[in-house]
Amino acid sequence: MSAERRFATGDWYAVVGDHVSVMLPGSERARVAALWELADSGASSDAMLDALLAGGLSQLPSFAFVGSGDDHTRVIVRGAPTATVTTDAGEQVITAAPGSTWNEQLLSGVTAARISLEGDAVADHVLTPGLARISAMELGGSVGSVPAPDAAPVLALVEEPVEEPAPAADPEPEAAPEPDPVLEAEPDPEPDVPTAAEPLTFGEPEDDPTPTGETLAVDPTPDEWADRDGLTTVGTPAQDFERPPIPGQEIAPSVVSRPVATLVFSTGDVVEVDRTVLVGRAPEARQFASHDQPQVVTVPSPHQEISSTHLEIRPGAGADHGSAIATDLGSTNGTILVQPGLAPEELKPGIAVSLIPGAVLDLGDGVTIQVTNP
Repeated sequence: MSAERRFATGDWYAVVGDHVSVMLPGSERARVAALWELADSGASSDAMLDALLAGGLSQLPSFAFVGSGDDHTRVIVRGAPTATVTTDAGEQVITAAPGSTWNEQLLSGVTAARISLEGDAVADHVLTPGLARISAMELGGSVGSVPAPDAAPVLALVEEPVEEPAPAADPEPEAAPEPDPVLEAEPDPEPDVPTAAEPLTFGEPEDDPTPTGETLAVDPTPDEWADRDGLTTVGTPAQDFERPPIPGQEIAPSVVSRPVATLVFSTGDVVEVDRTVLVGRAPEARQFASHDQPQVVTVPSPHQEISSTHLEIRPGAGADHGSAIATDLGSTNGTILVQPGLAPEELKPGIAVSLIPGAVLDLGDGVTIQVTNP
């Protein structure tokens, strides 16, 4: 089966290795770190299954397991998941009957598979080895798809223009009329030169409050740190708080030429990190200079667990150049970070942490952010 994998965002965890994928409900967070450590080390399907069941089935009402071998694919479902598998012999739906332990199938000639965990969302995000929050996963081609029969004619169309240069001698009589050169001379490339310079205007230098020409992203004074909605309170900020990146590193440019990461929100939003991204219940960007405006993402928080301006994610600089870094902005209830292969950690306010693909940020109230490659 093809190694191509895609996913739709959701509340389930997916632990994805090179040849094994394990899907667990959001309540099974404690098992995730141990399973990823095994998957990342290249553990076999049997070793992954042993680790998955180590705590007993009574504490694991639902899961899905897909392992690819040399000549077969093992699919196991328990509880809610449904697997739809396409093989050389046709399509097969695998579910676990109520009251049964699980349904396990060893299949040959598998060309595609879809594991549905909750809902019928389209799996349109590329899935790489690591951790993800998903509602569905697809492996190989789309379930039920067939190869396109028109591939050969496309090759023929590519070869045809190679023979066309031979009649190039015929256009010589047409080169005599004057209108053709006139038409080619009309589009002047010169007007494009001044328009390309327009984005270089970022604002007036006197707006910059620092002598180095760098504008602070966060003002560490208590008045500016307090939430403005009257519903959320924050503790006293640390005296040594510094804007990201980690103190001692150079500050990244306000906008980078290409995104360093993509953020997939559990709410469905997808945001590329090519500048500062502020996340919260009602994020405010007025602490930034006019030429350094960030992108703000508002997320729901019915239980007020997420602060107004809760988290900042921005391109890194110095040692973190080329990756995204996250900083908790003194939120009331904190931010939990799960990095592939590492135990969950709570971000310390004002301390920037570098993010790797597969990392998951938990803001509370069911809102999570998965970090993927751009």
